[in-house]
Amino acid sequence: MSIDREVAPEQAGFDARRLARLDAHFARYVDDGRLAGWQLTVARDGRVVHSSVYGHRDAEAGLPVEPDTLWRLYSMTKPITSVAAMMLWEEGRFELTDPIDRWLPEFRDMRVYEKGSASQPFTVPAAEPIRVWHLLTHTSGLTYGFLNTSVVDALYRKAGYDVYSKPGADLAETCRDYAALPLLFQPGTAWGYGVSTDVLGRLVEVISGVSLPEFVRTRILEPLGMGDTTWSVEPGEPRMAALYVPGPDGRRVRFDPMGGLAYEEPKAPSGGGGLISTAADYQRFMNMLLNRGEGLLGPRTVGFMTRNHLPGGADLDTLQTGGFAETTFEGIGFGLGFAVVRDPVPARVWSSPGTFYWGGAASTAFWVDPVERLTVGFYTQLVPSSTYPLRPQLRQLIYSALTD
Repeated sequence: MSIDREVAPEQAGFDARRLARLDAHFARYVDDGRLAGWQLTVARDGRVVHSSVYGHRDAEAGLPVEPDTLWRLYSMTKPITSVAAMMLWEEGRFELTDPIDRWLPEFRDMRVYEKGSASQPFTVPAAEPIRVWHLLTHTSGLTYGFLNTSVVDALYRKAGYDVYSKPGADLAETCRDYAALPLLFQPGTAWGYGVSTDVLGRLVEVISGVSLPEFVRTRILEPLGMGDTTWSVEPGEPRMAALYVPGPDGRRVRFDPMGGLAYEEPKAPSGGGGLISTAADYQRFMNMLLNRGEGLLGPRTVGFMTRNHLPGGADLDTLQTGGFAETTFEGIGFGLGFAVVRDPVPARVWSSPGTFYWGGAASTAFWVDPVERLTVGFYTQLVPSSTYPLRPQLRQLIYSALTD
């Protein structure tokens, strides 16, 4: 299913000429070779105001981006897994303060890195257990191997967890491997991007009694009509976009070693980064969030998820450790599965306080602005997402087109 414009920009409080700047601006990224192609949706009150595609989903094959192109969501999977967990929370299956070792005993008696090298790390006991809310807020001390900024992520790579998971390991074994590694910091004391949501996905499995893909399919995707969202596609799927990285001259280079994983059914489905979807499907997910959980969660649950849960109400900019740089974090907090705008001024790009968002490793992005009743989705396939300032540019172009 494709996305069509449902309301004229002027009827939704937009200046159509200003909205047109979006397409002209991002077209230049394709025309000069930085991106292969992209897709963009802007909606207000759940009605699509602007929908556009440009360039190629597969430049080498000459296949254009089309409304039903399939995109690797990567970390835009995290909000979906977080919603899955909070559905179980609403059923009283756990408390946010529960230690996760109640269900995943391998995380009992965790150690925390203090000093030393990857060959001789010195660790100390964790002062408290990893709790469910630590997973949802990335304050668990778990990290990513591919960050290349700490001794702990070097230990992840040594254990076989870099950009890819260890071959042959299922989700249960993967989590046991994570638990055998030291934490980057004491749980609840800092913010560090990592495999927390993957572990959360395993928690969903154990508590619900079904696999993560089954839970997500039956409890989220099917109720929302997200029929194109999946964990893998058949080899040769014509709608699948190719994956790219920047070359030495800044022009995109196809990256099949990583991109090809989309065609393999994962043995360890990643709740932190494994889903593939379309713009139309993710629009349905955003609409659910904009409408405060309509059909899936209670409105107060969504309101609770999209408040800042960081210790002391601090910004990510203050608490961040581990070197993650997907976007600026000044004036930004973190809720239960989403970054949350506290104050847009420090970042020097407008968005309403209370806006919640995230993005993926291949430069995809979304946000939901409850004040302006605005949802935005941007889809392309360039790793890493920090290559170009696509996200702040989206915000300045879209908010400056609002006129009401």
